[in-house]
Order: sequence, then structure tokens, then C-alpha cells
Amino acid sequence: MAIITRLIPVSAQFWNHVACEFIQARRQAQMPVDLFASLEATQSNDFSDVRVVVPTFEHAHLLLRALSQELDGHFIPPRIQTMFAWLGMQAPHSVAATANSERLMRLYSELRQHAWLKKLFGAKRNTDLLPLAQTLLTLSDELTQIWLPKVLDSRYKIHAENMRDTWHEALAQLPLPVHEIVSDETQLVWALWQGQLDQHDKTVQEFQHMMRLAQNASTELFWIAPTLPNALEEAFLTMYQQRKQVHLYSIDWQAAAVPEAMRLAWHDLCSSEVIDAKSMSPVTFDWQRLRLCELHSLEQEAEQAAQMIVQWLQAGKQKIAVIAQDRVVSRRLRALLERANVIVADETGWKLSTTRAAAALAAWFEMLATRADTIALLDFLKSPFLPCQLESIDSADLALSESVDKADLIMEIELALRRNNVVGGWDAVLSTLERQPQARPWVATIARLAHSYVSSASAARRSLKDWTAISLQSFDELGMQDLLQQDVAGAQVLQMLQTLGSDCHSLDTHFSFSEWRAFINLQMEATPFKLEQVDQRVVMLPLNGARLRHFDAVYLIGGDAKHLPSKAQETLFFTNAVRRECGLVTREERQLQQQRDFAELILSNTEVVLSWQSQINGELNAVSPWIEQVNLSLARQNLAMLSNDILPLSEHRLRTQINLQPKPSAAALMPTTLSASGLSSLIACPYQFFAGRMLKLAAIDELSDMPEKRDYGDWLHAILKFYHDQLKKDQLALTADRVGLLQAISDTWFNRVLKHSPAALGYSVRWRKVIPAYVEWANQHEADGWQFAFGEVWAEAQLQWDDGQIKLRGRVDRIDERQLENGEVERAVLDYKTKTKSSLKTRLKYFDDHQLAFYGLLQPVIEPTTDEDTSTDELTTLLLDAPDTASYVALELEREKTGAVEAQEYKVWKFELEQAIRNNMQAIQHGAALPAQGVESVCQYCDVRGLCRKGAW
Repeated sequence: MAIITRLIPVSAQFWNHVACEFIQARRQAQMPVDLFASLEATQSNDFSDVRVVVPTFEHAHLLLRALSQELDGHFIPPRIQTMFAWLGMQAPHSVAATANSERLMRLYSELRQHAWLKKLFGAKRNTDLLPLAQTLLTLSDELTQIWLPKVLDSRYKIHAENMRDTWHEALAQLPLPVHEIVSDETQLVWALWQGQLDQHDKTVQEFQHMMRLAQNASTELFWIAPTLPNALEEAFLTMYQQRKQVHLYSIDWQAAAVPEAMRLAWHDLCSSEVIDAKSMSPVTFDWQRLRLCELHSLEQEAEQAAQMIVQWLQAGKQKIAVIAQDRVVSRRLRALLERANVIVADETGWKLSTTRAAAALAAWFEMLATRADTIALLDFLKSPFLPCQLESIDSADLALSESVDKADLIMEIELALRRNNVVGGWDAVLSTLERQPQARPWVATIARLAHSYVSSASAARRSLKDWTAISLQSFDELGMQDLLQQDVAGAQVLQMLQTLGSDCHSLDTHFSFSEWRAFINLQMEATPFKLEQVDQRVVMLPLNGARLRHFDAVYLIGGDAKHLPSKAQETLFFTNAVRRECGLVTREERQLQQQRDFAELILSNTEVVLSWQSQINGELNAVSPWIEQVNLSLARQNLAMLSNDILPLSEHRLRTQINLQPKPSAAALMPTTLSASGLSSLIACPYQFFAGRMLKLAAIDELSDMPEKRDYGDWLHAILKFYHDQLKKDQLALTADRVGLLQAISDTWFNRVLKHSPAALGYSVRWRKVIPAYVEWANQHEADGWQFAFGEVWAEAQLQWDDGQIKLRGRVDRIDERQLENGEVERAVLDYKTKTKSSLKTRLKYFDDHQLAFYGLLQPVIEPTTDEDTSTDELTTLLLDAPDTASYVALELEREKTGAVEAQEYKVWKFELEQAIRNNMQAIQHGAALPAQGVESVCQYCDVRGLCRKGAW
């Protein structure tokens, strides 16, 4: 018996034609021997003795619906299955199949042993060979799909001689010059395939099951597919038809079956046969069923698609297909539709790596790899799948721990780390959190698990089974398992890990953490994630997913030359030349199949819209060449080109609201204390003072590996305080080696800084150049009668008015004293600045700030030295008189000199500033407005510009 092949032209009625052919074939098979039998006897509607194989279960529903329409009555349907489901019903193979994950890591473990491979492919690390191993396995599987029937013997076992014969047969198909110079890549692919192919191969076992099914065939078989059978399917059908009749139904792509208009546009779509006018397709076809939509941006394309789909739904269409050629735009479209309460049934499936659960796993790996880099640690702590576990704290505090909010605790941790500029490292993190009794035990638990995961002695000697076990155990101890299990994607991540553990249980090869991480990343990239589909009105699917299906309307996203046809990325071992040498499907053959899928989409659906972005990043983005061919064909026939229309978006009238300059009034929020920086903020912009000092809003400190100028200033403040304290303590004379002392103190300090931040070396060199000039100025300052009194002291003052008061407070860099001739003590406040002397003069001349005058209003607060005879009733602090003069001290060289710049008319300045502070604070207390009126130089770096919305009013 020969296979009966019936090719059916593409149309929306494809399944009705298949149903008619199926019924007719069954009627002929049921024709009785008695020619005088009644008509009813020849029209039995019992098809249960027939088996039908379809590509997917969706096609099974379409066939049943078509049979019901053609028979118009009750019938017993045939057994309709997919080949995958049919094989799944068979008894397991006597030899367990090797999982793809185990095959991948076995091959990788072999590749990493060859240094020449890493050198050949430019691999800097072993993990760079993992994608290569995956590529080689993919090619090997493709070879199996094509050549497997020829390498098996009569008992369907792999035969070595057959494999060699297959290799020579493949070479014989190549032109003679090519046969002599087959590439090294092709030789390696064939050698790998022969080494990988064995009885444990899943494809081998499936093919063996298929051939046993064919040998034991007991029912007539109908095979329905959009494409002709591949090598494995053809071998199966050939064997099957030796025992039972086989009917093959597929799409007819012969020239006579395709409308003339489509053949004129796409010459390569059909076979190059001579067409008889009588055999031409009678189906009328109008290209205007395909509409174009040229857009200018990703957002516009997504909005246009969403608007069109919503209108189709409002018009009553119940089956809408979205062909996702451009996945980025498709994801945006899906978000817009879900915002409009339109649920998209996604048949393409997102990569598991794009889910939040996979992001939690990636954050765990990143934190481990960077050894608690602060950003990575915070990212992991903020994962929704990580609960805040405080079981390790004292039992007395358990009740308190239950009331702790995770977001507040993480913010507390983040502020502490950023405030101390901790860029990473478990020791530094835990040391910073010493004063956080709730946060530290939680982070310490994570640190302990992280150490056992990657830093323990056994971390370098783990198999995949061990890595899986410790991963699941760590997630359990972190409390993540339950939360992951409650999430659809999280449950799939756990299932993936458990499956990997069972699949690779026999692989004893050891892998490092970096290899395990790279392996998991590949698995999550290769694993699709699909949600349960409830609403089937809008379906998102790939182009080949629309085969043999009909929709009320179709919207194709990404109809540009980059996405239609889609192009497989050519890498080593995936080049078209290698594929051709190996006898695999070439790029030209794949694009032809894509073109036929596109043609089928247009022929099967009466309303198709194709959109694309005409510009991407300011550059021209051409439409698909297939569309250009259609327009060219229409132009040659003097017909109208494809319509290109943009659907106007629906409009919603909104009430205009004019943005006004914000002028808040908040007397109840007036602060009780005021600092020099707070005063500067009030003077610069009252709204900035309102947001930052009254609402207490502030930007979080940025983490930086590079030291900033403010860090340099803090270091110099500490160095100079230690230096002058040492001079005062030891009573060193002016003639002593003070330069050497300051250099020694500076070296000690910077050596400690450089251990944590080597980039501070430049600041260290910069300060060493300033030291001689600073000591020279300081000695002259001391020779003029000034003596260092205190450094880095807090000072405060109470400023009052009729119905209120405010405390002025600040930290003074340095206070010097000198004895006057009348016996009084004169005090001066000095403020260090890492600027030149001339710039400081300009600063004082134009009153760029009021810092010195503000310090002049304060009284330094010092703690007296502890004395055994001191009464406990005495005050613990002393208030000194406010300073009489003030100066900026330049800590930058200018003409190899440095020095101080004294404020002129200091008492007048202080008096005026005191009155201004009193008047402003009293006005705020009485409800005065605080307008946003900063100048551009202030607004440019303002943290709260996003609140005042300057530029919108």
C-alpha cells in the first residue's frame, strides 16, 4: 500500500476541506461488498476505528468542529492525538533517557579539559565554553533528526558502520571541490554527533517507540500537518503503511493551488512548475485584506496595536491573534491591554529568566559572587520572596520582631550602609550594622548561608546534585521556599531545580560556583514560562503558531526587515555553510518556510494588519522585503498599493489645571534647631528648606568606590585636629620638626584609608604637597599670638523672639585663642576649606554663604577634663564665649602658599544675620509662605526639584 497524499489549498476553510476528504475516504473504506445494500449501511458515522495525528491539541478541536459541521448530526469521533501524546502512552524504555541538562554538562566537562579549545574560541574562563557546548548539542540533535533512520540497523539499534556510511553519504552530496575541503567545524560537529548518539538519547528512544508503533499498526492512520514529514516521521509513515493504510493531508504549495496575485508578488513561494490555465486556483484574492501601519516609535506602535485590538473587541470579534515578531513591542502591548482589562493568552511563553522569581535567584547569585556588594545585597533583601526572619535574636525580643516591617528594616539597613559608604564585604556590612539589633541578626544569617554556599571548603567539590541540594536547603533556611511555592513562576523555578537534581544524579563531575551559576542562567533562558490561559479572545503567538488556524482578525507586530523574516543569529557552528555541509536546514529553506507561514496567515484570514517602526534611534528602519515585493507587483499591474493607515487614538477630555508656583505654609512643622547648612538652604530657596528641613525629605547617599572631595575634606579635618592636639599636648616649639610630625600623622591616616580605597592615593599625594605651606602658615599664626584651643567642637545658641525661639547648632572646625594686653581672651573661629586663598576672598566679598557669621552666633560647648575631686553636681559641659573673629583657612596651594582669609566687619555681619534669622523664623512660625524661588545655579543640583516642578509653571 502506498501513502495516500492529499494536498489542500490554504484557506479559512482548510479544516472543512480536510473533514470532507476524511469522510469521503472513510465512506470508500466502508463500502460494502454487497452492491445492493441500503444507503444507510454505507454511511456509518462511527470513526472510532481510525487514528488521526495532528500537530497540536488546538488542531484536534478544529478538526472535531469541522467534522461536526460537515456531518450535521451525531457521530463517534476518531481517536485524535498528537504524536507527543501518543508516544507518552507507551511503556517506558528499558534504558533511561539522558536528560538534556546532563548531556550539556557532560559535554562541557569534556570541553573544559582542552586548553586548545579555549584558545581557539577565545574563551577567557571555563564558563565561556558553556554556550559552545549548548550550540554543539543543538546541532547534534538536528543531525539526529535528519540522519537517525540511516544509522539504525534492522532492530533499530545504533550501528557504527551505518554512522560511517551516513557520513560518507553526506559528503557525497556535496560538490567535489567542497568535498575535498570540508571545514574543521563540520568535521568536529560530525565527530561530536557520533560520540553523543547512543541508546540513552531521547530522540533515539522516541524513534524506536515510533517504529514499534508502526510495526504493530492495527488501525488506519490519518496524518495531518502543515508541512511535509521530516526524516523520522517519513520513516514512521513508510513502516506504518506496510501494515495499514496511511492518509497524509498537508498544505498545497504547488503553483496551481496558490492565487495568481500572490505568485506574482512572491516568485519563490511555489515550485517552479509550468501552470496550465485550467488548473489555476479559482480562489479570488485581493491584497487589500492586508493593511499596513507605519509608525515612528515603540510606544506609538504598541498604542496603535492596543487601540486596534480594543476596537475589534468592541465590534464583537472573539478570536484575535497577535503575531509577536517584535517581542519588545509585544510586551509593551500586553501591558497596555492588561491596563484596559484585556487579558492576553500568551502561547509563545516568556523566558523563565524574565520572571520575578528568577530575578530573586539571580540576586542571590550576584550577592554571592560579589561577596555582599552593597547594591547586590540590598537587591536581594528587597526581593518579595525573601521574608524578614528574626528568629536568631533573643527570645525576649521575639514579640518586637513580629511587629517589624520589612520595608522599614531594609530602609534602616540601606541608610546605614550608604551613610557609612560601605561598598561591600560581609565584615564591613556586619560591622556597620552593629548598632542595629534587629537588622544585624537577619543579615548575619544570610552571611552564614552565603559562606557555606560559596566559601566553605566543600564549595569547589560539588556535583550538580550537590549544588541543587544546597540551593534548596539555603532557600528553605532563608524562608524563601514557601513564598516561591505560592507563586506560579516561583514554583516553576523550584521544580526546575528539583528536576535538575534528579536528572543529573548520576553525573559525579565537580563544578565551581561560577559554572553552576552559568548553568542555571542557561536553564532559565531555555525554559518557557506560561500562565494559565483563561480568556482566549486575544491570543499572542509566533508566526508558525498560526499554522492551520483561522482568526477573526490578526495584528502582526514587527513587520520590518529586521523581524520579518526573523533571522537566526549566525555564530560559529551555526553558519549557513556549516549547516549546508552537514545536510541541515539552511537559512534559505527556513526563510522560505517563514514566507509560506506568512502567506498562509494572509490567505486564511480576511483582516490582517501589519505594523512596524519606520525609524529606530533616528535611523531609517525599512519595512519587510516581502511587503516591498507586494507593492512592486501591484505597481507593475497599475493597482492600488497596500493601504497604510494609522488609527486615531480615542480622546478623553480632561479639565485643564494650571500649575502654579508652590508656596507652602507649614507653621506647625517649623524645626526646633537650625544649622548652617539649613540656613543656607533657606536663603537659597525657601521651598528647598521646606522640603528638606521641615518635611525632612532627603536623597539617599550614593555609594561610590571612588573617594569624593567631601571625603578628602573629612580626612583633613581629622588629620589637623590630631596634629594640633599633639602639638598642644607635647608643647612642641616652633623650631621643632613640625612638618615631619604632620607628614607622619598624614601617612598613618592615609595608609588606613588606602586599605579600603586605593583610589585615595591621589588625594594623599595632593595633601603632602600642601603640608609644608600649611605648617609655615600655622607657625606664623602661632607666632602672632594665637594658640590652638579646641578642634571639631559642637556649638549652640538659643535665639528668641516674642512668641518663639529656635536653637542654632553647628560643629566648628577649630577655635583659637590669644591673650590681649588688657588681659582679656580673644577667640577666633577657623573653618577649613579645600580651596585656594583667592577663591575664599571672593567668597567673602560676595557673601556666597553665611557660615562664618553663623558660627559667630554660637557658643562652643566643651566637656571639662574629668577630675577625681570634681563634684557630681557640677555641669558636664562648659559654654565658652562666642568667637570675636572668624577666618577661612585655605588648604589648597596657590603660588606655593596657603593661608587664612579673615571676615571683615564681623560683628556687623553677625548682628545682621541674627536679625534675619529671627525675622525669618518668626515669619515661618506665623504661617509665611515658602515659595520655590531658587536661581538656576541652585536648582541645577537641588534634590527636591522634582517636587517643586520648576519648569512646569
